[in-house]
Amino acid sequence: MELELGLDTFGDVTNDADGHPLSQAQSIRNLVEEAVLADTLGVDFFGVGEHHRDDFAVSAPEVVLAAIASRTKRIHLGTAVTVLSSDDPVRVFERFSTLNAISSGRAEVILGRGSFTESFPLFGFKLSDYEQLFEEKLDLFAELIKGEAVTWSGELRAPLTNQRVFPLIEQGKLKTWIGVGGSPESVIRAARYQLPLVLAIIGGDPMRFAPYVELYKNALSQMNSALLPIAAHSPGHIAKTDEQALDELYPHFKANRDRIGRERGWPPLTKDDYLREASQGSLYVGSPETVATRIANTARGLGLSRFDLKYSNGAMPHEQLMSSIRLYGEEVIPTVRALLK
Repeated sequence: MELELGLDTFGDVTNDADGHPLSQAQSIRNLVEEAVLADTLGVDFFGVGEHHRDDFAVSAPEVVLAAIASRTKRIHLGTAVTVLSSDDPVRVFERFSTLNAISSGRAEVILGRGSFTESFPLFGFKLSDYEQLFEEKLDLFAELIKGEAVTWSGELRAPLTNQRVFPLIEQGKLKTWIGVGGSPESVIRAARYQLPLVLAIIGGDPMRFAPYVELYKNALSQMNSALLPIAAHSPGHIAKTDEQALDELYPHFKANRDRIGRERGWPPLTKDDYLREASQGSLYVGSPETVATRIANTARGLGLSRFDLKYSNGAMPHEQLMSSIRLYGEEVIPTVRALLK
C-alpha cells in the first residue's frame, strides 16, 4: 500500500508579512486557503486541531473542516485531535457524520485526550476524572461508529437504550483513529477497540516509538485482528534550502515552544537544541530533499501507512506556510514515494 502523506495544523494565530499579529478570524480564513492549496497539490489528508486558548484560533474544527470540504474535491479531512474527554461522543459523531455527508465520504476523526487541559474546566469536567472520562467516552464512540442502534451505560454520562444517531453514514463506517503521545496504555487501548493508531511524535528520535508499534501489532495479533493502519504526526517546515528553512522556522518555533514551556516548567529552547532536533529528532525542517529523505526513513523504520506534517508552528506568516505547503505537495511527496519504491 502506498504511503499517504498529509498535513496538520493547530490553527496557530499567525503574523502578517511585517510581523504584526493577525486576528484569530483572519488566521482561520487563511487556514482554509492553506487547505484548498493542499487539495490542489494532491495532499492526501488535512487535519485541524482543537484548542481553547488565545494562541490557537480553532476551537470548533468541524466547522472549519466543513468550510474546507465545500471548496475541495479529493483531500480527506479530519481532526488532530478531537478532545473526546471533554466533549460528548454523540455530538462528536453527529458533527463528523454531517461533515462526512458534506464532503462525500472524506471525513475522518482522530480521537485523543489532547495535550492541553483548558477544555476541562471550560466545559465543566473534573481533571480528577481525566482517565475515566476518555475510557468511557471512547467506549461509547466505538459503539456509535458501528452504525446500529446503541444501548450503552457508564458512570459519567446518561445511558442510551436502543438509540439511533443521525445522520447515518452513507457508505461504510466513519474512519476513526486513536491519537497517542507515548503511553503504552493508550496504544493497547487503540488495539482493544481495533482502531487505527496515530503516533504524535513531537520530539526525540522517531525510532524510539518502534516499541509502541510492536506493542500495537502484538496486541492486535492476540485478538486475532488484522494489522490496522499506523500513522505519525510531527512538526516541520520546508523552504528551498536547508538554511532558509531553519532560519524561517526558528524564531516562531522557539517562541511557541518557550511559551508552552513556561506553563509546564520546561527550560527555554536553545539554538543547539533546535538544530539537534532538526538533524536527529522529530523536527522535519529543511529543503524538499532533506525533508523527504527524513520522512521516508521514518515511514520505513516504523512501518507507517501515513505521515502527517504539522506545518504550522507558532506565528509564522501565511505566505511562508503557503510556500511550505506548495513545496510539500510538488516536491516532497513525489520524492518520498520514489524513495520508498
